[in-house]
Amino acid sequence: MTYLIVKFLHIIGATVLLGAGAGIAFFMVMAHITRSAPVIAGVARIVVIADFLFTASAVVLQPITGVALAWLSGYSLTEGWIALSIALYFFTGAFWLPVVWMQMRMRDIAQAAVAANQSLPQSYHRLFWWWFAFGFPAFAAVLTIIWLMIARPQIF
Repeated sequence: MTYLIVKFLHIIGATVLLGAGAGIAFFMVMAHITRSAPVIAGVARIVVIADFLFTASAVVLQPITGVALAWLSGYSLTEGWIALSIALYFFTGAFWLPVVWMQMRMRDIAQAAVAANQSLPQSYHRLFWWWFAFGFPAFAAVLTIIWLMIARPQIF
């Protein structure tokens, strides 16, 4: 029973990571397309909250439940697919942490533009494209981790 509860929590955490990441990206891109500082400021404010509430919670939950699952199943953390998953998890974090900072900065830039009744400065647009680019490797790594968890391929 403990195994099934931990597995359930691990799957929910993976789902939240994937779903929140995709949802956040969708809403930020849709807000950006409007080129409206008030829209971007409002959406970015909500996105930052969602990232801290949902994504950060799942980020904490995943290694706890992952280690517990490995232990309950008799797997070593050095098992190939597990070791690669752990490496990809850190790789994802290396992109996610800057993305969170970028979202907060884009929110602040958009809020400042609204307060000054100005259009978005070039610094916002440059930051948006960095944010956009950082999302691809992180998202691909999360998808790969989920595939590794399902397929459990023999790796080294």
